[in-house]
Amino acid sequence: MANTIEVKVPDIGNLTGVPVIEILVKPGDTVAKDQGLVTLESDKATMEVPATAAGVVKEIRVKLNDEVAEDMVVAVIETAAAAGAPAPTAPVAQASTAPTAPAPSRPAPAAVPAPAAAAASGRKADIECQVVVLGSGPGGYTAAFRAADLGQDTVLIERYGALGGVCLNVGCIPSKALLHAARVIDEAAHAADLGITFGAPKIELDKLRAYKDKVVAQMNGGLAGMAKQRKVRTLEGTGRFISPHEIEVETKDGTRLVRFEKAIIAAGSQAVKLPGFPWDDPRMMDSTDALLLQEVPKKLLVVGGGIIGLEMACVYDALGSEVTVVELMDQLMPGADPDLVRPLQQRLAKRYAGIHLKVKVAKIEATKSGLKATFEGDKAPEPQVYDRVLVAIGRAPNGGKIGADKAGVTVTERGFIPVDRQMRTNVPHIFAIGDLVGQPMLAHKATHEGKVAAEVAAGQKSEFVARAIPSVAYTDPEIAWVGLTEAEAKKAGIKYGVGKFPHAASGRAVGIGRTEGFTKLIFDEATHRVIGASIVAPNAGDLIAEVALAIEMGCEAADIGLTIHPHPTLSESVGMAAEVYEGTITDLYVPKKK
Repeated sequence: MANTIEVKVPDIGNLTGVPVIEILVKPGDTVAKDQGLVTLESDKATMEVPATAAGVVKEIRVKLNDEVAEDMVVAVIETAAAAGAPAPTAPVAQASTAPTAPAPSRPAPAAVPAPAAAAASGRKADIECQVVVLGSGPGGYTAAFRAADLGQDTVLIERYGALGGVCLNVGCIPSKALLHAARVIDEAAHAADLGITFGAPKIELDKLRAYKDKVVAQMNGGLAGMAKQRKVRTLEGTGRFISPHEIEVETKDGTRLVRFEKAIIAAGSQAVKLPGFPWDDPRMMDSTDALLLQEVPKKLLVVGGGIIGLEMACVYDALGSEVTVVELMDQLMPGADPDLVRPLQQRLAKRYAGIHLKVKVAKIEATKSGLKATFEGDKAPEPQVYDRVLVAIGRAPNGGKIGADKAGVTVTERGFIPVDRQMRTNVPHIFAIGDLVGQPMLAHKATHEGKVAAEVAAGQKSEFVARAIPSVAYTDPEIAWVGLTEAEAKKAGIKYGVGKFPHAASGRAVGIGRTEGFTKLIFDEATHRVIGASIVAPNAGDLIAEVALAIEMGCEAADIGLTIHPHPTLSESVGMAAEVYEGTITDLYVPKKK
């Protein structure tokens, strides 16, 4: 007897407004369980929505460029399930036991046929250990260090010449060092409004590059020292599984065989490169190339208005580039509440050569004079020639590049590795963490997952149960949010209230000349507990931590409002936003609700 099931968008890390960029099947197609049906793309990565059962596609419920969120139906499949058997459903987020923001949960590993693991090589191992960690980014080195602290003989494999992975070597840390330089330039320019005039900045790229490299090297050295103190053995090279208990590592001195009892995969992700672009031309850049700071182009095109693209746009704009940003969606940072993005967009619109929304880069041609970009869209600009083009449309997981199938580990077509809340893959002694287990692709999420994986590997009872994971765009102003957005609260059917404090009423914000931002708290009307927050301000990434803790603790509006915040600070805007919701605010006149 045939059953009809609806295939829904699985857990995508509390994101909403995620566009459909590819339809992989059509009605009438026969599909296998876990075969991709549609492809979604957020500002961090791409992912496929898989079929939850084998059968025939009866209906596709979405179109190209439609925006979706978790639990939305994308397709209907007719299965040949036995009569009376319950139809399978897509994994959905588990409800939190406390009436706060729903916890970002993770479904159990998909019940799909696992790849057949390869037999053991039978060779003598060069290195043997209890725990091996593949990848030394924030999640990987945290996992290795925690495992060592728990008494496990640990080996850490890293492809770069220094520990820290993408984040430290070619990502988070160098980008923030350059963003600091950009902020200094902007603040020096703003000083003229205070009656303090500096000369035009002289950009010495070699010195700026050396400063960035010094920051990275200092952090590299700290990690190397901690690894040595913990007796974590490190191995430089590219590792691939060759069996369930063996990894082969290609090093500069040849191949090394590592035999392990347990493994933690922390292999991260890589920048997505759009096909059809002239990537053999050195003027084309991904985020790693942009951080090399080889030159300050006169005209720079940034393809992608997500966090990574806008952060690098801020750097190059401050250094003197004429920046144009092109974003396929109808707002910058898709998925964030529109009011959160508006102050940033208004500020950037005054500085950049152009911000083009709902526009696609159809073609890029390499010419002698530059890279000629052709655009498509309702308000697409005319073709333009740029000195350099930065493509920052997200990152793709590396799960498909590490030979995981040889270990019997399930990997999706897009390179994600399904895990449970203990970070176990379908192979009990192999764990996975970080970017390659799914959204959100954030370093601070990976570090907590790394600790959980190490603790479980060492025999402790531990699981990943974070209720809220903050996100930060280190633009100018910074944008930070945590918990539910208003769009997500509406979709979930939660009756919510908002306390919003404009920074135009903050003495600190007025004093530093940055009144464009605000602090917004979202409360569950039934409990008055905080379930979300967003902040637009300098150092918003630092300010959002208080609300992340408040969500984890189940704080009510009164708890936050009655907490004495120092004055004058931007942090007191968090308490004042709670007072706005409670109706006790005195720093604003807010008419009482009828």
